[in-house]
Amino acid sequence: MVYRDAGTAAWHARIEHVRGADLGSDTAQTAGMRRYEAISGRTVGSERLWMGRTHVGPATNSGDHHHGEAETAIYIVSGHPVFVFAEGDEEVRVRTGPGDYIFVPPYLPHREENPSADEEAVVVIARSTQEGVVVNLPSLWADVGR
Repeated sequence: MVYRDAGTAAWHARIEHVRGADLGSDTAQTAGMRRYEAISGRTVGSERLWMGRTHVGPATNSGDHHHGEAETAIYIVSGHPVFVFAEGDEEVRVRTGPGDYIFVPPYLPHREENPSADEEAVVVIARSTQEGVVVNLPSLWADVGR
């Protein structure tokens, strides 16, 4: 198998290194949480991927939001965040802990909650778009305008 045939541009690319201490917060934000951008079109020239870290403080909920056309994968680093979404007329709550993974489909209104009184929740996020798409909503039942 010869990988060189996949395109010569790949042979002239380089690995980009983004240090955790260098993540920027100049990205779309939602009340109650802080997003830090690591991998994006802006930071490393990615074309189909956004990745970063999110912090939700103790006893804090994020605002309701969705991520447009992006699929979102979340890895729980620390804390016990709860992910909330609407199913019919009910709120569904998914409780998580370190080492767990969450998948959020495109356009799904949701929010993150941190029920801990003293522990910050930290997660790593990967999205299938090169920018951190965030659409803040008034509620989980808001028209998301697909």
